[in-house]
Amino acid sequence: MKEHLIPRIRPLSTQLANQIAAGEVVERPAAVVKELIENSLDAGAKKIELEIENGGIRCIHISDDGFGIHAEDMQLSLSRHATSKIHDFKDLQGVSSLGFRGEALPSISSVSRLEIRSRRLGSDLGDGNNTGWRIVSDGGDEILELEPVAHPVGTSVEVRDLFFNTPARRKFLRTEKTEFGHIEKIVKFIALSHFHVAFSLKHNQREVLKLRAAEDQASRQQRVATLCGKPFVENSIYVDLDLADMKLHGWVSLPAFSRSQADLQYFYVNGRHVKDKLISHAVRMAYQDVLHHQRFPAFVLFLTLNPNLVDVNVHPSKHEVRFRESRSVHDMVYRCIHDGLANVRPSEQVTEGGYAPESAALAQSFVSESHTTQTPSTANASTTQFRPSVYGPSRQASLALNIGEQLKTYDALSQTTLTNGASALLDLEEGPPLGLALAQIHGIYIIAQNKVGLILVDMHAAHERITYERLKSNFEGDGIRAQPLLVPVSIRVSTEEVSLAETHAKLFTELGFILEPMSKESLVIRQVPSILRNADIQSLVCDVLADLAVFDRSTRLTEEINRVLSKMACHGSVRANRNLTISEMNALLRDIELTERSGQCNHGRPTWIQLRLEDLDKIFMRGQ
Repeated sequence: MKEHLIPRIRPLSTQLANQIAAGEVVERPAAVVKELIENSLDAGAKKIELEIENGGIRCIHISDDGFGIHAEDMQLSLSRHATSKIHDFKDLQGVSSLGFRGEALPSISSVSRLEIRSRRLGSDLGDGNNTGWRIVSDGGDEILELEPVAHPVGTSVEVRDLFFNTPARRKFLRTEKTEFGHIEKIVKFIALSHFHVAFSLKHNQREVLKLRAAEDQASRQQRVATLCGKPFVENSIYVDLDLADMKLHGWVSLPAFSRSQADLQYFYVNGRHVKDKLISHAVRMAYQDVLHHQRFPAFVLFLTLNPNLVDVNVHPSKHEVRFRESRSVHDMVYRCIHDGLANVRPSEQVTEGGYAPESAALAQSFVSESHTTQTPSTANASTTQFRPSVYGPSRQASLALNIGEQLKTYDALSQTTLTNGASALLDLEEGPPLGLALAQIHGIYIIAQNKVGLILVDMHAAHERITYERLKSNFEGDGIRAQPLLVPVSIRVSTEEVSLAETHAKLFTELGFILEPMSKESLVIRQVPSILRNADIQSLVCDVLADLAVFDRSTRLTEEINRVLSKMACHGSVRANRNLTISEMNALLRDIELTERSGQCNHGRPTWIQLRLEDLDKIFMRGQ
């Protein structure tokens, strides 16, 4: 190649550098909206108004009542790497603001016609100048206009003709409806985590969303219902766990309210919406015993921790974070949700005007996602509130004793109910949550009556859960019994996985395994848990090592053990077409009330449903 054709190194123009940065920050109109709203929130805004035209392609206008921009900083706000949120490296190690890179405004101005109007809080003090300032950019390096203008305290930003000077980017935009859908989703993400801020959103002069500031728990729950759907709130529990330097709270769906895809999952770290594999893994583990097949849970969770314990400077879009204490975060999320679901009992679900999450209407969610209409079973529902605590053997024993003392009374009362009618049960001031058994249908279902109405129980599914939980409790109490292999099994792995096996040797030993390195790329398995002697040990060990590499922990072995116990529970449970006595039926009902996660069988199917008297009256049109 001739020397004069060899490209030379030269600095990029400011405009070209900004346009390249825009490729990372400004992907579509929704990305512009996200950056501008985050600027407003960092400015202390209590009210944010958005007006969108043509899906944000023609115009995006956002105004807030924050503390505004200083007059001398107006021009600097469009300079790259200029920010009021970071001053030195120490600030970067503990970022508490939503936006901090100083790239958003200059990147946006390089691919649009931008106008900013702002008036600084307190500008009417001192020199008596109480006007705002206006700055205009037209996609180039130069500022076209900088002049004083009348404006209230706060900032207004108008972005017109997005990508007008980069047609290659503009042609990849979708339809107006699609682009606005992305904007609406971004506003929802942000509004869910900033309850104290009022939001309004208009598209083509039509009001789409209007949210008042939510200052108390009731109004926060109402905002969640507005943005995520009322059925989600009605069929969720509120969890709240506070540790030394971390706090986790929010709403998690009951297992019967599941989704065919992960479309209703919102997790926030210090007010920032993130998608994190560690969090997803912890949530999946918490639901592993109660979720039906390949369904997904729904949740809105907020994690608050010291900014120094999380790195938000991982990706330009700031959707990803890195936790400095990842194991602690994983354990906290898992324990909070796991204990929350375990502690939901029929006594909390069956109340006057209450509900059962495993209602017939919600059972339809396994085949349909139509949760938009209110069903009779959830008409008067209220979100269960829960503060996680370990549901240990001592509390189980206490509950068992109390129930045992009541069994004779309940059994006698059930016979009286059969003889004298329903009035005997209705006279009870505090009857059992699942009521008293009346009959059995086709050897499959149990009919019971409580003060709220009618209970239907799938006796095999319910007994399967009870047996499964007892097997798990016994297994944990007795410990893992190990079995040496007569012929050790050799597996080929990577050098990194050999190192992981050596680092986590104690973990494998506690789980009943003995792994030893044979070479730089192979391991030998000399001992396995007795309960897993018939499992595919090689694949299981490889999967555990893969989890350790990504999450620094693994629940694969526990899952496999639980799978075996679940199979044993299924075969050991009462089968269909077995006739039960009234006493046996009542004993099963009391066991359901005592057992953790008794609302679902091991496969995630509901074990019982509640039909209230109001539901039955509607079916038979009584009073109409």
